[in-house]
Amino acid sequence: MTKKQKILLAAQEQFGEHGFTGTTLKMVADHAEVASGLVSHYFGNKDNLFLESGLALIDQMLSIFTQKADQADNGLDALRIFVESYFDFTSAHKTTFPTLLRCSPFSDENPQLDRHVIAAKFQTLIDQIETYLRKGIEDDSIKEVPLPQTSFLIYGHIVGAVRTVFLAPYQIPDLFEEACTFIIRSVAKN
Repeated sequence: MTKKQKILLAAQEQFGEHGFTGTTLKMVADHAEVASGLVSHYFGNKDNLFLESGLALIDQMLSIFTQKADQADNGLDALRIFVESYFDFTSAHKTTFPTLLRCSPFSDENPQLDRHVIAAKFQTLIDQIETYLRKGIEDDSIKEVPLPQTSFLIYGHIVGAVRTVFLAPYQIPDLFEEACTFIIRSVAKN
């Protein structure tokens, strides 16, 4: 792992645990075991580091999700794999994923960030959902649904389940599994 990658991972973990305001560049540098000046050298300031931390997570997620889902036989299976992979990723990355909850178009944690850049990156996830919906409509595994509205509704459902698990005081067994079942049942042709 390069020093820049170590810094990015440390930033994701620190922002995930302490939020934007509670994290300092020094905390990130200490956690990455690098000199403080190196963080500034690579990322400039905390705003840029925060933004890059979230955007890098989305790129990582999208790469994993699409690679798995693109192996599906039909659109419905691709959508199911995408949703399951999203939930699996959040569970497997409990120390870094909260950064996305904080650096998202659905958060006010850092209102001075460029919301258009963040929204455009999150849009790639929503667009991927729409791709699988279209494929399913064409291969007859998904019923006719309004696009892009259904893509946003599915993504909203995913985000709601994740936020409930990470941020709410509720302990709901198998919430991710039930959310996936609900999403797939809502669009399946049969």
